[in-house]
Amino acid sequence: MKKECYFRRRLKLYSKGFRPQKLSLCSKLCFAIGGAPKEVAASATAFFLQIYLLDVAQINAFQASMVLFIGKVWGAVTDPIVGFLIMKSRWTKIGRLMPWMVGCTPFLVVSYFYLWFVPPFITGRFIWYLGFYCLYQTLITCFHVPYSALTMFLSTDQKERDSATAYRMTMEVLGTLVGAAIQGQIVASAHTLKHCPTHNVTAGYLGNSSGAEIVYMMAAGVIGGVLLICTLVMFLGVKERDDPYAPRTEKQLPFYRGFILVMRHGPYLTLTAAFLFITVAIQLVQSNFVLFCTYAADLKDHFHNIVLTILVSAVISIPLWQWFLERFGKKTAAFCGITWIMPFTLMLVFIPNVAVAYIVAVSSGLSVAASLLLPWSMLPDVVDDFRLANPYSKGHEAIFYSFYVFFTKFASGISLGVSTLCLEFAGYDTGACKQPAPVVYTLKLLIGAAPVAFIVTGLMILLLYPISEDVRLRNKVCLEELRVS
Repeated sequence: MKKECYFRRRLKLYSKGFRPQKLSLCSKLCFAIGGAPKEVAASATAFFLQIYLLDVAQINAFQASMVLFIGKVWGAVTDPIVGFLIMKSRWTKIGRLMPWMVGCTPFLVVSYFYLWFVPPFITGRFIWYLGFYCLYQTLITCFHVPYSALTMFLSTDQKERDSATAYRMTMEVLGTLVGAAIQGQIVASAHTLKHCPTHNVTAGYLGNSSGAEIVYMMAAGVIGGVLLICTLVMFLGVKERDDPYAPRTEKQLPFYRGFILVMRHGPYLTLTAAFLFITVAIQLVQSNFVLFCTYAADLKDHFHNIVLTILVSAVISIPLWQWFLERFGKKTAAFCGITWIMPFTLMLVFIPNVAVAYIVAVSSGLSVAASLLLPWSMLPDVVDDFRLANPYSKGHEAIFYSFYVFFTKFASGISLGVSTLCLEFAGYDTGACKQPAPVVYTLKLLIGAAPVAFIVTGLMILLLYPISEDVRLRNKVCLEELRVS
């Protein structure tokens, strides 16, 4: 009955001359390709930066935890700052968001390269990596916040935005795959050829070999080239539109007022809190997975292929979840997709062999795809709901996206710092071929029990999310009526 009412109101809008803004396939693909650079770099840092700092740069576990924690928190702090600066930016010939993305990319490539460079001095390496990681986080924020907000300025049609988001998530997972493939395949030799004596692995150490340093810099150079090419393609193929709902003469919403209104919007707080916990769970698995395979599961010769299997599964399953959310609703898709990972991560902890690892990888890819697609598909619905509740506001999109990224980054930073500190307290031995039993036990907790606890908490919060499919369809018609009027 509600859907019949929706279609009657939509026919009425068509009779008044309303036509939804359709996006071409080329525009969707170019927009999606623009999301790949961030994910290529993020994938490499998520899977390999921790083990790189510990085993190649050879800073101790406490310093590594400080680099990861402070860098993530710094990146989180810069999100609302960049959101504020974007709100103050003027409209240019190429839009208001596009100059941010194009302008920061060359500097992003330089900072990313030096993040993987081992300086010739030893005493100041902690400051070196902390400085370049914070710079990298700042520049990736200058790219990611405007890119995320760009979704709202592609089209006024929810279906077109959802379709563009599905293309984006497919390309971002593909970018994650490319980043892990490039980094994993190039640097695999740095972690598999440890030259440890097989009869007494507890006595062997990695050493700071120049070969490991070179392969990491080679991978950074290749990924830097991918960043530049993808950003250029997006710039040439995407047209940014101005806010179609607010009158041209209306003043932009002040940042502090917009922040207060956004923080009082219930659906936004519920969605952010739910995916905050889910993101922390996925981040824990990502950042500790290589260490787990190397020291806790004796899968160091397979970890790069297992990572690729997870990401290939995620790429293939993105269209599946897009169909599922259109057929059964986004909230149902979130529950079905994200719960899938829990039994399989526990299975890998208790049965750490190669066959089980690949089964777990295929299954986990389904949940990784859902955790990437769903929040970015649901967030535009929250922005639409806010627009109806506050019809005379303008310029609030950057606040929604910047603070969503802020909260998830901040929580991820805390979890990464704490997890690395746990390894320090457990007795992690930098450069050793084999770690003591407490470290192995800690890695199993960080891969198994901790992510499951965070996912369960996030899903319990998601039960309170109020935007059902009926509410979403109602909001869609009301926004179309607002645009016509």
